[in-house]
Amino acid sequence: MLKLFKKSKDKIPKSEIITEPKEPKTPPVSKCGKPLQLDNSRWERRLHKELMSLIKEPPPGVTVDTESVQQNLSEWKLNIKGFEGTLYDGEDFQLLFKFNNKYPFDSPEVTFIGNNIPVHPHVYSNGHICLSILTEDWSPALSVQSVCLSIASMLSSCREKKRPPDNALYVKTCNKNPKKTKWWYHDDSV
Repeated sequence: MLKLFKKSKDKIPKSEIITEPKEPKTPPVSKCGKPLQLDNSRWERRLHKELMSLIKEPPPGVTVDTESVQQNLSEWKLNIKGFEGTLYDGEDFQLLFKFNNKYPFDSPEVTFIGNNIPVHPHVYSNGHICLSILTEDWSPALSVQSVCLSIASMLSSCREKKRPPDNALYVKTCNKNPKKTKWWYHDDSV
């Protein structure tokens, strides 16, 4: 803001405030420099398309809790069954996917929920999952289906049921949103 003073012989100086026009906010830009379209209809269309695909052709062992999706398109509950011949054979787990209006440019928040959180070196007892594609390695080319496949693969390749070594400390001190955690990806052998 600029303040300009007018002087008059008969009057006390008055101040006049002149505001400069604000520059318009620049829209978010993709890595290739093109503006991102973040309108609600685009992300909702993408979610609806992924949902229909997931219902019609789900990955092995994955089912959609259609009742939860009907209530809120931005929060999905998916049921995932442990693959036969793995440590989790016959076990049932539930995943919660939370989407924001920046999806697919921003990854969904994904956590295990319910009474049966898998005991796994990359899954904390509060349901948070240490998986790079859920944070820094996310790409808009990924989908709910690819995340489910990655989680199922992570569970299937596990050789020993155990919690992460820092589970107790992490659960006490972590943010409710696992995307706000700065994960350290040091062990991809599990």
